[in-house]
Amino acid sequence: MNEIDSLALEAKADPSNREKLIKKNEFYIMKCASKTCHRYITKSDDEYSISLMAFSQAIDNYELEKGSFLNFANVIIKRRLIDYIRSQGKYNTEVFVDPILFDTEPDEENDDVQIRMAVAEQVTKQDNGDLKLEIQDATQNFSAYGFTFIDLSECSPRAAKTKKACAMAVNFMMQNPILINDLRSTRQLPLKTIEKDAHIPRKIIERHRKYIIAAIEILSGGYPHLAEYMRYIREEKSY
Repeated sequence: MNEIDSLALEAKADPSNREKLIKKNEFYIMKCASKTCHRYITKSDDEYSISLMAFSQAIDNYELEKGSFLNFANVIIKRRLIDYIRSQGKYNTEVFVDPILFDTEPDEENDDVQIRMAVAEQVTKQDNGDLKLEIQDATQNFSAYGFTFIDLSECSPRAAKTKKACAMAVNFMMQNPILINDLRSTRQLPLKTIEKDAHIPRKIIERHRKYIIAAIEILSGGYPHLAEYMRYIREEKSY
């Protein structure tokens, strides 16, 4: 348990500690709000006030089994802001989140570029309800692990070698249903097992943990549209 998680637990029962924790993380709260709203948020904005209340709510609802407190708080902030934006009618013709953020940086020589373009075009169509539902359902699913769909843009593998290693890790898990059951039960990726049996460097697994978990959930769940982003993983069978 790291320091911030411990402080969050203490803040649940102590108003003075709650105020200190909120004060200490004002910049983080503002950053989460700005990222969700796709514009710079200041303390004078309604979105910031909503984010502060969401952060306080995260303190009330936080438990250690929910993972990192800051990741958990980020999820709550995003949910509250999206509810607010929708209530204001600003999302009437917008998709909840663009799944292009989930994709990795493709090599120009392979067909990932075409896949990204095709799915990006699909997601902009208002009548593509199935894809929108997949995105929303996946976001709810990922929140149990302490992250959201949009977070994947920051942890997706870029280099070809890293993409291959992540694909190997995902396929290893896909071929071991018991490990997937354990993952969903504990919300923890079996780092040691993957490192030892799939021969993948632990550093890569840790750095791209969210991406690997998301890929496992997408490929093993009912997400046919989102699974198109994972085509290269399904083609990487050896480990």
